[in-house]
Order: sequence, then structure tokens, then C-alpha cells
Amino acid sequence: MDEGGSRIRRRVSLPKRKRPSLGCIFVVPTAAELERGDEKKEEEMVAENRRRKTAGVIPVEVQPYLLSDSPDCLFLGGGDTNPDLLRRMPTDRGMGYQHNDSEEDMFGDYDSFTENSFIAAAEDLEQKYMQLPELRKHATDFATENVCSESIKNKLSVTPIGNFTELQTDKHTENQSGYEDVTVEPGADLLYDVPSSQAMYFENLQNSSNDLGDQFMKERAWKSSSHNTVNEELPHNYIEQPQQNDESSSKVRTSSDMNRRTSIKDHLKSAMTGNAKAQTPVFSRSKQLKETLLSEEINVAKKTIESSSNDLGPFYSLPSKVRDLYVQLKGIEKLYEWQHTCLTLKSVQERKNLIYSLPTSGGKTLVAEILMLQELLCSRKDVLMILPYVAIVQEKLHMIGEGSRGAILEMTLAKILYTSKTTQIIGMSATLNNVEDLQKFLQAEYYTSQFRPVELKEYLKINDTIYEIDSKAENGMTFSRFLNYKYSDTLKKMDPDHLVALVTEVIPNYSCLVFCPSKKNCENVAEMICKFLSKEYLKHKEKEKCEVINNLKNIGNGNLCPVLKRTIPFGVAYHHSGLTSDERKLLEEAYSTGVLCLFTCTSTLAAGVNLPARRVILRAPYVAMEFLKRNQYKQMIGRAGRAGIDTIGESILILQEKDKQQVLELITRPLENCYSRLVQEFTKGIQTLFLSLIGLKIATNLDDIYCFMNGTFFGVQQKILLKEKSLWEITVESLRYLTEKGLLQKDTICKSEEEVQHNFHITQLGRASFKGTIDLAYCDILYRDLKKGLEGLVLESLLHLTYLTTPYDLVSQCNPDWMIYFRQFSQLSPAEQNVAAILGVSESFIGKKASGQAIRKKVDKDVVNRLYLSFVLYSLLKETNIWTVSEKFNMPRGYVQNLLTGAASFSSCVLHFCEELEEFWVYRALLVELTKKLTYCVKAELIPLMEVTGVLEGRAKQLYSAGYKSLMHLANANPEVLIRTIDHLSRRQAKQIVSSAKMLLHEKAEALQEEVEELLRLPSDFPGVVASSTDKA
Repeated sequence: MDEGGSRIRRRVSLPKRKRPSLGCIFVVPTAAELERGDEKKEEEMVAENRRRKTAGVIPVEVQPYLLSDSPDCLFLGGGDTNPDLLRRMPTDRGMGYQHNDSEEDMFGDYDSFTENSFIAAAEDLEQKYMQLPELRKHATDFATENVCSESIKNKLSVTPIGNFTELQTDKHTENQSGYEDVTVEPGADLLYDVPSSQAMYFENLQNSSNDLGDQFMKERAWKSSSHNTVNEELPHNYIEQPQQNDESSSKVRTSSDMNRRTSIKDHLKSAMTGNAKAQTPVFSRSKQLKETLLSEEINVAKKTIESSSNDLGPFYSLPSKVRDLYVQLKGIEKLYEWQHTCLTLKSVQERKNLIYSLPTSGGKTLVAEILMLQELLCSRKDVLMILPYVAIVQEKLHMIGEGSRGAILEMTLAKILYTSKTTQIIGMSATLNNVEDLQKFLQAEYYTSQFRPVELKEYLKINDTIYEIDSKAENGMTFSRFLNYKYSDTLKKMDPDHLVALVTEVIPNYSCLVFCPSKKNCENVAEMICKFLSKEYLKHKEKEKCEVINNLKNIGNGNLCPVLKRTIPFGVAYHHSGLTSDERKLLEEAYSTGVLCLFTCTSTLAAGVNLPARRVILRAPYVAMEFLKRNQYKQMIGRAGRAGIDTIGESILILQEKDKQQVLELITRPLENCYSRLVQEFTKGIQTLFLSLIGLKIATNLDDIYCFMNGTFFGVQQKILLKEKSLWEITVESLRYLTEKGLLQKDTICKSEEEVQHNFHITQLGRASFKGTIDLAYCDILYRDLKKGLEGLVLESLLHLTYLTTPYDLVSQCNPDWMIYFRQFSQLSPAEQNVAAILGVSESFIGKKASGQAIRKKVDKDVVNRLYLSFVLYSLLKETNIWTVSEKFNMPRGYVQNLLTGAASFSSCVLHFCEELEEFWVYRALLVELTKKLTYCVKAELIPLMEVTGVLEGRAKQLYSAGYKSLMHLANANPEVLIRTIDHLSRRQAKQIVSSAKMLLHEKAEALQEEVEELLRLPSDFPGVVASSTDKA
């Protein structure tokens, strides 16, 4: 090899760690090299220049973090790879090779560790490299640039890599030298298979190194042009200033240069020897391939995330994995044509607001899910889903016209529209008529279709004749068939509507829903049908039905409804609000899986639960005492026909001859219009809206509030809804009412002689009502009750506090059983009777009501009824068993549970109300504990266990008895031990309990850590802090 020829220098460190590492050297020719005269003079200058640079550099060991994104890099494997082999990444990329400045071998006469050593391999590569004519002719001595970062943190500043297979030179150097890039193709054995773990580690640091690499490239270009090459980013005292190129100075430093080079050599020898002795993990070829594939997937994902495009894949801009999950989990292999059309609408792609309307069971929910996933995954933005019913998985936009629920929905949407111009609103509904008003309100596009996945046929039944509804027929219906079912005299009396005949045509192989006018009628119809079903029905899925009954007993602490006990063996059950939420959930699951084939239910199931059936029967054209509305009718019959299961759906409306004309009008009339309830629901509507607008400072003066009102659904419909007063007058009156009630305060500002501005701000009482979300109809009553309670709060029992947190809105629905009331009253302790006396309810009054005697003394009916509900809640807190309390007060257990849930929610509201009013400080600690008790309704020792997901009262008792008495116990539990210890606990449930406990424990630890950090943080108002920050600014 020529004396002046360049050699590839090895600066490596192979650490004794399993963390993957990649070594990097980046070298470029200096400008001095490109300006040489004759060859001899060039060699002398190069040698002198090289010694001068080496003298000022302290040897630095390359650490495991030595990674580079530079297009001109040599990576030397370390950590989890053989230190004697130089390998190539198992991808389509190769590695580029660079020159080193030193003419001497850093390792002196130390050749190799093994026959196929790293150094020997590098020497072979060097020989191949130097045999190229162009390089041999123009061989030069390149200066070394050690690329390292902060010396303390052992990280390196590097330059971006492009194609590893190409040997490239810096553009600045290339322009001066005129040399072309030369591609080197090393042998396959030499550069084979850098572990994929290194590739992954490299990919992880690629982004962070890009910026540092850009800075390094600029510095390198500057240094090259000034004939100086130094270590980039070394500490200041490690970098020696360039010196004059004179012979005397070089002689003085010769000894020092040799010593430093020797120290580098010893240092690197020691590092390589130590790492060669380290144990090397053995990875299988298949595992390496898997890691490589994972690395590539991560790389693609990272590039996708960094891309400005929102298109993440082939499934409506979502990854194909989403499509695969729909196939795997829901069996959805292909979307309906309307779904594809809706998802590809221009308005959807441009993120405009959209309303889409289709019949029930048309597949609206799937479109909503895909749109939400697009927002979450592609746009990486948050999604808020509004659910008018707890059990519904979709937004029922037509609910905007129904009571207080509609007013709340309208207020929420109006605030979003007013405050955010970038939020997209998607509304979906099965039943819409005056959609133009909603379009204007939501500023939305509209899409509709009459698609149904299963054909629906509608029938009417009068006596024993069935007619098919036909809009083309003269009277709207045509004869279909007679009922062919032999009825005994007893059956005719018991079942005059032929329900048994209608349901037995379908069950047990298909499912059926029977809608009844009332809850009591649901139970009676279920029992009646079972009385006349044959014994064959008992054999259908007998084992599964027994399991349903056992599960119902477990969630009821051994209690089981006698009606369900008789009907479930036949595959029949009732479904209404009298069931507890756990019972409803269990029965719905049994119905969905086909264990139960018949539900007798109220109209709430049509609006609240997605449970389709082959046949839907309407017991009568009434809901309670009111005649059926077109919207309600469409909702009920919309449950007929199950996509993917049934080929047809049927609905049968049973009617008497007297109702025939009304029913014919019902089935032909258009859907009812949807109207705003904002003003009709006065305290829950417009007053609450104004208080929140001012409390949130969305709109605080009269003009802004009026402007806001014009943008509401009510504002859109004001010409229809307002006959006597204008919107301006209603706005002014509502603000005046809130001001007179002490919730708002008005400030008048005179801008000029002619212009006056009315500003409003919220009072302390108003803020308490706003923060506590108290119905404004009751906020002054609540304040008065709490104030009176301070005069003589009875704390010997929880009765007084329970009364104060009993919801006001449930009082009007209460009809006390006076005998039960008197019995409970007579069992009160003296302290509890004192509570009743403070409230103004005497035992003699209750006794007279129970005996039916006339009462002359006037007593507040609302207080009496509220105290009765308080007795129910108080009994629940003492006995913690809904079934026992339900029987004691002769109330449906579902109603008792709703009362408990409402009380827990209202207790939390009262707590927030009191937190805003200093005078009620005494209630704060008391209400925190009471809210917990009402929320879980178990004994105090079980409350910590009830916080864990999947742990209800029965399970909490099992865990407590087994010794798991705290959250820490559950977090540290072994799921396998839990399975053996706790009866009827599956492996999935055990893992869920443990993981949930760990998560809760972690959250509590984080909260405590934040509290600690807050305590240790320097106060923002600390003397001198503000001043110093101001000075810095």
C-alpha cells in the first residue's frame, strides 16, 4: 500500500452492556489536502498537520449511544452482537465507508482477537478500497473528526444518514476536488446482519439526531474551508486553538503526540478486549427476522405520524387493522352502500358539520364509529359523544325536542357552535321531519336514506284478522290472513288479544318483543304467556337458562324476582325500569345470545336499548294513558328484523275496533316536528343557559347574550314558537329574573349619552348554583334548608344529612304508603324523631294520615314526601340491601336503585354548592363521606374494594372475607391465587380486578406525588421571584 495512501481508522468502543449500540465515524478531506503541490511536499505537510491536530485532542471513549443519521457513516455493532464482526443491517440499506486521518494503525501490532477478527476484516476492506485506480491515484490523508456530544451524558451529535450503500463525500469537498463518489461493495460475510434491535434503537434516535446533524454539517464546512478540523462539541478546555504550521513547533510536540496516540491505542485495546470477553446473547434467526419486521413497521408508523397527510390507510383513511378488527370482533366484512356513500361525502372529507338520518337498524352507529376513529387516529383530535340515554351507543338528534333532556342537548350544541369554529358536529337520528331547522341551527349538511338491511312488513290485528299496511290501498291496509290457532275457553278469557298465538309462531327459534302500555302489564303478560306454553319450551337451552337464574340470584344477594323465576325457564322475561341496572344488563345479554327468546317490555326499551327481534308486537296503541305518537311507533317497529340473522322483520299492532280510525291516521301521518324546549323548560333551560354563559364568561353583556340566543335552535324557530313576546323581551326578562333572585348582578356602563351597555357578573350564590349544577327552581330552597340545618344539625345519625341530600325533583313523584310511613316513624330513635320535629313533621300527623282522619293543621306536603324518601335512603344506608328495602317500603327495586343513584349525584352537587359558600364550611367534610356511602351503599369497610372495576357488593364481600381488605391488597394479589380463593371468579375477571387496582393505586400515588411537588415548589409570589423574571424579560 502506498505510504501516502489513506487507511480506514477504527475508533470503536464495544461496551459491556446488552443495550444495542452503533459506532460511527464521519471523515471528510480537508481543503489543505486539495491544494498540495508535489507529492513529497504534500506528505510532509500532511504529517505535520496530522500531528498538530492529534496533540490537542483528549481521547474520548465512544459510548453505547453512538448512533448517527448521517448519509456518510460507518456503524460498528456492539452490545448484543459479536464484537469481532462487522455486520450489515438486515434491510435494503448498506453502509458507507469513510477515511481516517491517521497514517499509523491505532492498534499498532495488535492484529486481531480471532482469525476472522474485526480488524482483519477492516484491513481487507481497506485493501479493496485502495485498489480502485481513482482512489490510488488521488489518495490523500484525511483528517479525523470525532463526533461526540455532551461529555457528561455520553451522547453524540451526528449527521443524518441517507443510503448506507453509497460512499459519498461532502458537497463542499466534492466541488473543490472534482472527485466523483465511489461505490464500495464489501463482501456479504463482512457486512451481514446487524441485529434488528440496533436498527430499532437507531430508528428511535433518528429524529433527534437530524437537527444536531444539520448543525454539525455547517460547522464541518466552515472548518474545512479554514483548514482546521477539531472535535465537534467537545468541552471548551478540550479544544486547542489552531497553531502555525512551522517546523519548530512540530518538533517540540513530537513526544507529546506519540504519548497521546499511545494512550488512545491502549484505551481502545482495553475497551475491545473487555467487551470481547462479555457474554453475547444468542438470538434465533426467526426472532431476528421478527424484530426486523417490527422495526420496519415502527419506521413506517413513525413516518406516517410525521407526515402532514391524514390518510393512514386503505380503510376510509384508517389502517387496515381497523377493518380487520371489525371483521374479527363484529363480523362486519363489508359496509352497506349508503355507509360508503356517507363516509365519502365531500362535506365529511372537508370536516363540515353533518346530519344523517336513516331508519332504525340501518347501521348508523358504524358510520359514527368510523368518523370518530378518523378524528382520533388521523386528525389526532378529541371526540365528545353525547348520549341522551345511558344505554344508547348513538346520538339521537331528535331528542332535542324532548323535555329537559332536549334543552340540555340544545344548550351544549349552541355553546360549541358559539365558542369553536373548528369543532365538527355529527348528528344522527332515525326519525327526523323538520330537518331544515336543525340544518340551520347546526350549520350542517344533510344526508338521508330509506335503507334497511332487512325488509320490514307492518301489520295490524283486529280481533282474529291480520291486515298488512299498504299505502296504495284505499283505506291504507289490505287483508293478509286469519289467525290459525285453537283457543280453549279458558285461553280466550285469559288472552283475548291472541298474544300466545302470535308469539308461538316465532319463538323459540326466533326472537320476539311485546311492547306493553305499563310496567305492571309487562309482568302480567309474561306470566300469562308462560302459563299456556307447552313443556317443550322448557328444554330449549335449559342449561343456559338455569345459569341465568343463578346469576340473577348472585347479583341480588340470593334474592330473585318470583315472576322471573317462573318465566325464565320458558325463555321469557319482562324488561322495564322496575329492574335494577344489573338485572337489566344480565337479561339483555341473555336475550342477545338467544337464551331468552321473548321480552315483554315498555316503550323505553325501543328508545334506550338496541335489541332487535324477528317480530315486534304492540300490545295496544297507547303508552300509559296517552295515544301513540308517530315517532314512538316508528321507534318500536324499527326493532323488527335483525341484520345478518333474519331475512325479514314483522311488526303487528293490536287494536280494538274503536281505535281503528286513529290508528289509520297514525300510520299515514308524517313524523312529528322537532321543536326547541329551551324556553318551555324555564329553570332547566334558558335560565340555566344564561347563568352558565355569564359564569363561563362566554357572553357577559346583554347584546352578546341576545346574539347567542339568535344562534340557538330556539332562535332559529322563534317565528314559530314566539307569538306574544319577542326573543329580545324574553332575554331581558330572564336576565331580570336571575338578577332579582340574587344569582346575577347587573352593571350599567354609559359609553356615551346615547349608548348604554348592560354587563352582568355572577354572584356568590349564582356561582354556587352554577358549580353545583343545581336546578334553579330549587337553589333558593336548598340554600334555606342548609341555612336552617346550621341552627340545629343532628349528627347522632345520618338521617338529617340524608334529608338534605334527597333530590327535590323526585319528591313530586312520591306517593307515600301511610301505614309504612307510620310504622317507620314509630321506630325512630329520639335523635331521629328530633330531625322530624325540626322539619315540622309530627308523628300525630303521620298517624292521622295512616288512619284516614281529617287533618286541620297545614303541613308542607313536599317536606313530608321528601322525609319519606329520606327514610328509604336511610334504611338503605343501614341495611345496604336494595331487595330488603324494596320489600319494606313496597317499592320496585329499580325505583329504589334510581332513588339511591339520584341521591348520590345530588349529594355531590350539594357538596360543590357548599364549597363555593364559606358559611356552609361545616357541610364539606360531612358530605364527602356521605356521597361515598350513597355511591357504593355498602358497609364502610367494603368501600375501598368497591372502587375497583368489576367489584360489586357481592364480590367485595367475598374478597374481604378472603383477607383482601384494601386496594393495596388487590393491587399486589396474584390472579391465579384469586381464582382458587374466590368462588365463581374467572381468570379474565381476576386479571381485570388486579390490573384495575394497580391502576387506581398508581393514580393515587401520582396525586400524592403532585401534592409533594407542589409543596416543594417555590411559590410564584415569593419575594424577588416576580422581579427577577421581569428583569430577565
